[in-house]
Amino acid sequence: MVPGLGDRTCGRLLERFRTPQAVFRASRTDLEAAGASGAAAQSIASGVTFDDAVAQQEKMIAAGALLVTIGDPRYPQMLRDIFDPPTVLFARGRVELLQPVALGVVGTRRPTPYGLAVAERLSADLAHAGLTIVSGMARGIDTAAHRGVLAAGGDTVAVLGCGVDVVYPSENRKLAAEIVGRGLVVSEFPMGSTAFPQNFPIRNRIISGISVGVLVVEGAQYSGSAITARLALDQGREVFAVPGNITSKSSWGPNLLIKQGAKLVQDWNDVVVELPPETRRHLIDKGRNKLLADSGAVASSGGGQASLLVDSGAEIGPAARKALEKLPVDAAVHLDDLLQTIEDTSPSELIAALFELEMLGLVRQLPGKNFVKVW
Repeated sequence: MVPGLGDRTCGRLLERFRTPQAVFRASRTDLEAAGASGAAAQSIASGVTFDDAVAQQEKMIAAGALLVTIGDPRYPQMLRDIFDPPTVLFARGRVELLQPVALGVVGTRRPTPYGLAVAERLSADLAHAGLTIVSGMARGIDTAAHRGVLAAGGDTVAVLGCGVDVVYPSENRKLAAEIVGRGLVVSEFPMGSTAFPQNFPIRNRIISGISVGVLVVEGAQYSGSAITARLALDQGREVFAVPGNITSKSSWGPNLLIKQGAKLVQDWNDVVVELPPETRRHLIDKGRNKLLADSGAVASSGGGQASLLVDSGAEIGPAARKALEKLPVDAAVHLDDLLQTIEDTSPSELIAALFELEMLGLVRQLPGKNFVKVW
């Protein structure tokens, strides 16, 4: 809460004085000698920010949030080792998810139907394989990744560019509540902080910092996902990318990353095989323990194909089966165009068939009466 005091200076002060208590007891001269600016040293020495800290604690209690400091055993060791680790993390949900093996999934806020399907499917499959999926809860690819994991019953962490008590974007209010209940929401920004544009590139280093690697699904050449990939490389993390249509601007980012050496990903196993041996052993042990705890679970870490798809062998009508055959997974089809391609089917029969397929999880309706097959 001290104005002008960044994470690097905080780190130097803690390294010099060992504890926060010692920092606040130090003289202004000692603080400046340790690297604090004159204004920051005066603020620390005067203790004027303690009222702000009390207000933060009250907001945390009201929101059910916790504070995980850089010296806390629950603080991720991989994040602690980056160049500028956040001094504290505000957290809501299952704080224990800061420790398991995690993978960042990022992409554009304006995805294609192909990008949404890929992000949701791969995130679910990777969660089945034992990875905790980390993303930013932004609209688009981030939202699809979180939803895919939750639908598969996996673990997910949302790293926000605002306070953990603020929902951004507002349409993700229901998703945020579900992640708090079943996963984890974290942020380095104080309670009540607004989602300013400059916050998002800053938070991206946390997504890559707590992850063993970052998977880029869609994004422009100079997008936020490209920034995250660059941060991942700087931090020594693996970078993965899903190839896309070369005529689509949303595919420029991942396609360029692949040209530069990123691992091309077609399914979840392309990610897992690139992880360090000790990480793969951890995933195998986790899958084995899950099997022992629930004998009815399917262990995807043993080589079986994990999938988000529901059983497509369910009894569906002839109109629904025709619609399912005509719908692609990489592009949306308008209802009128679908009517023209399916013979001997009335509009009312097709609408009922599409509703049936939606209920089975085989088809998703997009805005404007557009439909796409779930991959």
